Amino acid sequence: MFSGLSCSAAAAVDIPLPGSATRVTGWLCVEQPGAWGRDVIGDEVLGPEITAELAPRVKAAKVRPTLVRRPGRGEFTGVRTVLLASSHPGRSWCERLEITDLKQLLDLDLHLVNGPAPGLGAPVPVPPILVCTHGKRDQCCARLGRPIAARLAAEYPDRVWECSHTGGHRFAPAMVLLPGGLTFGRLDEDAAVAVVAAADRGEIPLTGFRGRSGCSPVEQVAEIAVRERVPAAADDLTVAAVADDVLPTLTGAELPDDPATFAGAAQVAHRDGRRWLVTARTVAYAPRQASCGAAPKPASAVVADAVRELP
Repeated sequence: MFSGLSCSAAAAVDIPLPGSATRVTGWLCVEQPGAWGRDVIGDEVLGPEITAELAPRVKAAKVRPTLVRRPGRGEFTGVRTVLLASSHPGRSWCERLEITDLKQLLDLDLHLVNGPAPGLGAPVPVPPILVCTHGKRDQCCARLGRPIAARLAAEYPDRVWECSHTGGHRFAPAMVLLPGGLTFGRLDEDAAVAVVAAADRGEIPLTGFRGRSGCSPVEQVAEIAVRERVPAAADDLTVAAVADDVLPTLTGAELPDDPATFAGAAQVAHRDGRRWLVTARTVAYAPRQASCGAAPKPASAVVADAVRELP
């Protein structure tokens, strides 16, 4: 059924976007001009010495190392931009530093992304825009991402970065707005421009919205399910997972009859006091390639099962 299709085309047939944002609460974005390897750490793109020390640090701090470069790959001056960002819901921030030696990365305490803005660099008041163009990881990212990055760079100078793999190239082109980790996919150029414009107005457009990277798939699905029903600004809603043993006490809700497909539940609260309980289930889809050129494997997605407004 999916033979001959790219991974993004195969996924677009039936796999939904909500809940597909990769879970990332901390980002270390390092400017790296030129070609990238397939894996930021595994291929030692930043050099073997730096990588050997950086790899355990990003893992311990649960920070995603990400390579970035300006669209068009202009001349490199020797000064690298570093973006350090936290995507924890309700307390996200982004700071910008400049380094002249990659060894300066080892001076950063990456555990600071789990707290308030540390003041290591200058605050970034306008959300940076990351567009995955990581062709060595998957050809869909480069083929579909580069035109998006170029168009956005023309509309929003100095905010746009081509970036390495953000997770889920089957949803390419992939775009992330920091520091909130708002993750989008399957956008064309006009839609990408419209999404950024809406985000700048304090909105979260549902076009191509995959979820917040700081949330679990169930929490992502729950937020989107409520936003589809209720108008809400970007910061109007908060989401929290609901433990299975607490679920039956909320409006008499019970666990689904088939626990094998039950993915979890989350409570979504509006700043005006309204609350919703969203239960989610896992849906299996026909096997297809998760990456271009890869062998087919089972596919699944978390989807909203029921949305109940709580008293």
